[in-house]
Amino acid sequence: MTEEEMRKALAMLQVEHRDLDIAISALTESGGPNLLQVARLKKRKLRLKDQIAAITDYLTPDIIA
Repeated sequence: MTEEEMRKALAMLQVEHRDLDIAISALTESGGPNLLQVARLKKRKLRLKDQIAAITDYLTPDIIA
């Protein structure tokens, strides 16, 4: 995967992460019996966060002080 492809993937993951945040908020505010769905969305959001962190770490050069 090239650096440009990684940056595009990172942008897509960040958008999906934000969308999940909005969906979780909407489901939580509705107060219905959607606890299982909210839990699944939160797990997906955490996986996305880990993927975003991994790509960001790879793209950010190490700076030796």
